[in-house]
Formats: sequence, C-alpha cells, structure tokens
Amino acid sequence: MSVIFESTIKMAQGSNEDWYIELKDTLNGNIEICKDLPEYAKKVEELGANYGGNIDEVRWSKADNVRPHIMDIVRFEMSKLQREIEEEIGKPLIEEDKN
Repeated sequence: MSVIFESTIKMAQGSNEDWYIELKDTLNGNIEICKDLPEYAKKVEELGANYGGNIDEVRWSKADNVRPHIMDIVRFEMSKLQREIEEEIGKPLIEEDKN
C-alpha cells in the first residue's frame, strides 16, 4: 500500500489571480482545499499522520487555466517555505545524491 497524495493547483472560480491547492489522499479519497502553502503544509502533515508520517509520493499537477505567472508565484512561495523549514530543522529537506 503506497501512500500517495495528489496536489493540484487550481484557480478560484471567476478569478485570474486567486489560486488554491486541492490536496487529495488517494487511499481514502479525502480532499482538502488549501488557500495557501502554509495551510497546505499543515494539511499534508495532518493527513500524513494517518499513515505514521510516511508519505511515499506527492504528485503535482495544475489545472489548464492556471497561468504561468501564477505558477511562478507558487514556485517562489514553495521555495520560501522550504528554506524556512530547513532553517527550523537545521538540514536540507532534499538530500543531494552523493554519487
């Protein structure tokens, strides 16, 4: 049994600027709507706790109507959040391949 979450970046209805992330637990089908990345990180942690914190994969996608500048904003926010977490835990989240 692999624990896989699907994360889809979507636009709020009728907006060209407001985005959110739909987070789906593929094992039980639960869906959470996250208005920003801090909320997303919290929800991933909460859902992951159901599996002892062991998440095998997070699959990312975006809706067709998500514009490139929105993706830039999301990437920037993800990078910022990653740096904050790494500073907090004192090590990189992604280990570099030593080969």
